[in-house]
Amino acid sequence: MAIKIEGMAPLLQVYDMPKSLWFYRDVLGFKVMQSAGEGDDVDWVSLHANGADLMLNTLYEQPQRPEEPDPQRMDAHKDTVIFFGCPNLDEAYHHLLSNGIRLQEPEITGYGWKAINFYDPDGYQICMHWPVSEEG
Repeated sequence: MAIKIEGMAPLLQVYDMPKSLWFYRDVLGFKVMQSAGEGDDVDWVSLHANGADLMLNTLYEQPQRPEEPDPQRMDAHKDTVIFFGCPNLDEAYHHLLSNGIRLQEPEITGYGWKAINFYDPDGYQICMHWPVSEEG
């Protein structure tokens, strides 16, 4: 018997929830579906955007959060890339730039997709891409 799986929601451990919510909600356009409290300074949220689900959880509970993120932990995120399908990459590129996100111009990958790559506040790499053959 095959297991019926419907959807997926990766969980990312984040250092600063308000900063992560600014990035995923205010810049990328995710909607907060559930939260472990009121406001932005919470320890867990469930996000959704056009069929993509994502959960964010603070690495440290409020009283235990160190003054600065651990650079070794952020370096460890370099092997994690989150891919999002994005049919309007040129618009997304300009939107990200206008929000202060550092990124290079869109490029065509070796597998025939147009892509932009950048990082979230915790050092997770984000790749937005779309097949060149389906660009509008």
